[in-house]
Amino acid sequence: MHVTASGRPALVRGRVAVCLLFLLSGVAIGTWTARIPSIKQELELGDGRLSLALLGIAAGALTGMQVVGRLIDRHGSVRVMLPMAFAQSAVLVLPAYMPNLAGLALALFAFGAVHGTLDVAMNANAVEVEQAAGRPLMSSFHAVFSVGGFLGAAAGGLFAHAGFTPAATFLVVAAVIAILALWAARWAFGGGAARERESGPAGASPGSRGLLLLGVLGGCCAIGEGAAADWSSVYLRDDLGSSAGFAAAAYAAFSVTMTAGRLAGDRLAARLGPVTLVRGCGALAAAGFGIALLAGHPVAAVAGFGCFGAGLSCIVPQVFSAAGRLDPARTGQALARVASLSYAGFLCGPVLIGGIAEVVGLPRALFVPVLLAAFVAVAARALRPR
Repeated sequence: MHVTASGRPALVRGRVAVCLLFLLSGVAIGTWTARIPSIKQELELGDGRLSLALLGIAAGALTGMQVVGRLIDRHGSVRVMLPMAFAQSAVLVLPAYMPNLAGLALALFAFGAVHGTLDVAMNANAVEVEQAAGRPLMSSFHAVFSVGGFLGAAAGGLFAHAGFTPAATFLVVAAVIAILALWAARWAFGGGAARERESGPAGASPGSRGLLLLGVLGGCCAIGEGAAADWSSVYLRDDLGSSAGFAAAAYAAFSVTMTAGRLAGDRLAARLGPVTLVRGCGALAAAGFGIALLAGHPVAAVAGFGCFGAGLSCIVPQVFSAAGRLDPARTGQALARVASLSYAGFLCGPVLIGGIAEVVGLPRALFVPVLLAAFVAVAARALRPR
C-alpha cells in the first residue's frame, strides 16, 4: 500500500526512525567489539575462555530471534523495536561491570538477545516503510548499520587510546544510543497493533520452501561475510606472505565496497529488479573473489575481497525484503526464520572454513564462499516478487 501525499511527511520521519535504529544497533556492536581486548585483560581471560563468553552473544541472539517473530505479528513491529532500542543502551553497559567469566557470559547473552530481537523487529518495520514508499529502501538501511559499526568501532578505539575504561566508554555510547532511540520513538512509522491477518488460517506458520530457500541464500552470504572477517588477513599474511599492515587492507576493502554497494543498492534494485540484481551480485562476488584466489597475489587478493564485498552487499537486504513480502500477516515470523539462518551462517562460516583449511589448506578452503556466491546467483529466482 502506497502512502498518499498527505501521509508523505510521516513516511519520511518513519524512514529516518528506521535509519536511527539501524545506526544505533551498528554502533553498539562496533563499540563492544573495539573494547573486547580491554575486557579480556581486566578479567584475565585467555583466548579459549573469552571464546566461551562470546558464545553468549550468539546464544542470546538466536534465542531472541526465535521468540520475536510472533511478538511482532501479534503486537506490531513498533511495539517491539522501540523497547528493544532502549534496552540496547542498557545491555551495552553490563559487560563492563561483570567480575568473572560467568557474569560476562550472562551479560553477553542479554546483549545478544536484545540485539537479535531488535534486528528482526527493525527489519520488519523497514519492510513496512519500504512497502508504504512503493520503492526499494532496504539496502540503504543496511548501509546505515555498516556505518554505525564503523562509528562504534572508531569511538571505542578513540576511548581506548585516550585511556578510558570500558565502563566509561560504554556509558557514554549508551547515552548516545538512548538519545537516538528516543528520536526514533518520536518518528517511528506504523501502528502500535499488529495488522489483521490477511492470509492463511489463524496460527498458521509462514514456513515454506520459498522461505527456507531465502534463509539458505542469506546463510550463504553470511558464511562469506564471516569468512572475510576472520580469514582475510590470515590468508594474505600466512599464505601470500604480505605484511600485517597490508593484510588488514583485505578486510578494509571488503567493508568499504560492501557499504558502498548498499548505498547504491536501492537504486539498482529499482532499475534492475531484485532477481537480476541478486544474480549479478552473486556472479560478481564469485568471479571476482575466485579469480583473485587463482591469481594468488596480495594485490589481487585485496581487489578480490573488494569485489566480494561489493557482490555480497545487496543480497541480504533483498533477501530480507523478499521474506517480508511472503506473507504480510506474518512478516515477523518470516524475518525471524531468515535472520536465524543468516546468523547461523555467519557464526558457522569461519569454523567451516577453518576445518576445511586443516585438510586442504586455506587458499582452497576459501573457494567455499566462491561456490556459495555462485549458488546464490543461480538461485536468485527465489526473490521474484509474488
